[in-house]
Amino acid sequence: MSDAQMNGFDTLQVHAGTAPDPATGARQVPIYQTTSYVFKDADHAARLFNLEEVGYIYSRLTNPTVGALADRIVALEGGAGGVCTSSGHAAQIMALYPLMAPGRNIVASTRLYGGTYTQFTQVFKRFGWSCTFVDFDDPAAIEAAIDEDTRAIFCESLANPVGYPIDLEAVAKVADKAGLPLVVDNTSATPYLCRPIDHGATLVVHSTTKYLTGNGTVTGGAIVDSGKFDWSASGKFPSLSEPEPAYHGVNFHGALGAMAFTFHSIAIGLRDLGMTMNPQAAHYTLMGIETLSLRMRKHVENAQKVAEWLEAHDKVDKVNYAGLKSSPAHEVGKRIFPRGTGALFTVALKGGYEDCVKLVSNLKLFSHVANLGDTRSLIIHSASTTHRQLTDEQREAAGAGNNVVRLSIGIEDADDIIADLDQALAAL
Repeated sequence: MSDAQMNGFDTLQVHAGTAPDPATGARQVPIYQTTSYVFKDADHAARLFNLEEVGYIYSRLTNPTVGALADRIVALEGGAGGVCTSSGHAAQIMALYPLMAPGRNIVASTRLYGGTYTQFTQVFKRFGWSCTFVDFDDPAAIEAAIDEDTRAIFCESLANPVGYPIDLEAVAKVADKAGLPLVVDNTSATPYLCRPIDHGATLVVHSTTKYLTGNGTVTGGAIVDSGKFDWSASGKFPSLSEPEPAYHGVNFHGALGAMAFTFHSIAIGLRDLGMTMNPQAAHYTLMGIETLSLRMRKHVENAQKVAEWLEAHDKVDKVNYAGLKSSPAHEVGKRIFPRGTGALFTVALKGGYEDCVKLVSNLKLFSHVANLGDTRSLIIHSASTTHRQLTDEQREAAGAGNNVVRLSIGIEDADDIIADLDQALAAL
């Protein structure tokens, strides 16, 4: 049964991209721990290097275990092709690499993970790129920020740290009008809660470290291409639409059509940047994805119960969770994320910064870590950690103010999660 014949999400998350190993019959995807692959002959090698035949050359480029994971994520996201990378940060740079050049810019949401903000403001400078940040609740502001040098629009589907839902359809309309690709980080939502391509996204990126793996064991990233963007229409993307001097003059879009971005990411991106996922990490993530829908249903159910309980607590100033009817993003959340708005949200405490620090220290069941999307419930004070490098104004815009803690609700018993929060709040 091919991936194209599978329709159910639960079926795809177990079977997509894999089949019994032809050499041994092994049912689980083997870990192909190898650097290189023997060519059949000189002509076979030449065909591979000319992109005339799909196969394996060197594990910096392609690996069967990593390829199986990429195929599974592509199937879940409804894309045409994709690649895996060493981390979510690597996926972001890799996604933009074929689109950008010195002097070019992107327009991004103000609601971003702190590390992404740093990447876009500091690391971009080393490439000669730049970024303009605007409120993505205002499509007119996005449109106004676009200029002749803009090459992409970027946002997170459920923005970290608040879990704030972005109206992807409204943003996609702006991107389409400008003839620009929309790049969406879908880490916090996963394709179970939202498939950005269905809402108009061109490229989807993931930190597979989080919910896709789900067990806090390995880092990784992924890029999924919708295959729907016309890279040749505007002349703004020469790496994809013109002869590539770094790959014997091949025109990727002309030769490969819907698979142009994917093959460029392998032949140029992974070859030159080397942001390669290792096969053991791919194996852990493949196993994690097998239970993705089961975990996400429990994550969302628990998050709703915990958020409602916290909203009624006398030491809590505000709970920022789109699943609550009090949230200004509630209606957008229901429309874009009908299965729920994830398990990531923030809590503002009346006692401010000091109470946030004490709460983190008082919790027993929660783990104080710089991660999210684990089976375990996690907490962090973003202002003093992940968003520490931002100014007070930037932290407020991102939803990571000094009086805010970020919760990533796990799949434990909801009553136990609430009991731990209750005792920690009582000790303030």
